[in-house]
Amino acid sequence: MAEREKIAVTGASGLVGSELVPTLERNGYEVLRLVRRAPRAQGEVRWDPDGGTIDRAGLQGVTGVIHLAGDNVASGRWTEAKKARIRSSRVQGTALLASALAELSPKPLVLVSASAIGYYGVRGDEVLDETAAQGSGFLASVCGQWEAAADPAREAGIRVVHPRIGIVLAAEGGALAKMKLPFLFGVGGRIGDGSQYMSWITLEDLVSALVFALQNDALEGPVNCVSPTPVTNADFTSALGRVLSRPTVLPVPKFALRLGAGAEMADEMLIGGARVVPTALHVRGFRWEHTSIEPALDSLL
Repeated sequence: MAEREKIAVTGASGLVGSELVPTLERNGYEVLRLVRRAPRAQGEVRWDPDGGTIDRAGLQGVTGVIHLAGDNVASGRWTEAKKARIRSSRVQGTALLASALAELSPKPLVLVSASAIGYYGVRGDEVLDETAAQGSGFLASVCGQWEAAADPAREAGIRVVHPRIGIVLAAEGGALAKMKLPFLFGVGGRIGDGSQYMSWITLEDLVSALVFALQNDALEGPVNCVSPTPVTNADFTSALGRVLSRPTVLPVPKFALRLGAGAEMADEMLIGGARVVPTALHVRGFRWEHTSIEPALDSLL
């Protein structure tokens, strides 16, 4: 029997990673999980991004790595300490991993190192593909440094892909769980005037896109992981209300969001938006299961 390819995954216990790992295993891969604690099971490899240590020997023989680890940007207000954790968890962890991979012999063929559509900043209705310039703001700054931190792997000849991930919609957990809550109590509504774009992707399609990036040698650099059909917040709100059979007549004023979440977080994550399109995936022939928001929500809820 041929030896299975080894794929290492960081963030394996998160929303995306917990779906990705079994998908990789069903595709015939042997999966190594990078964990911060002492390994307790076969297939676990120790790393400590904060301390700058990683078990390089444990990574020997991997052919690919999917790097998803990073502090949750949506959990808690953006205090200066929280912003520092968001940045360091991404930049330091990626730099440590990329440097370790560059030193392996043989080197892995590919590093799929997560990023986010926050790279583009708040851009109104401008259509943004992978060639669009980096935006401004906290998240754009973090994403730029996050991607650059993978340079040691890139310079070592490893194919590096940066999936710029949009709003991930899942049946349980993630953004949708928070967004649907007010609707269930009959007080859902658009955010502000609802004109801001929401570039979304279902968890199922995101996992498929990550595996596609792992396997497709023609993909390199930034890859927008979003549905081909971004929607305005007003359209999303209407679709969610119809799927849940709930009214959508109570808009959330901007000032309330700024008071509740803090101005910077509210402006970048809730009030602002970006109209992102997945040109790289489309050109390479990726096929989405969910391209329209209402059927996607219906399948999840």
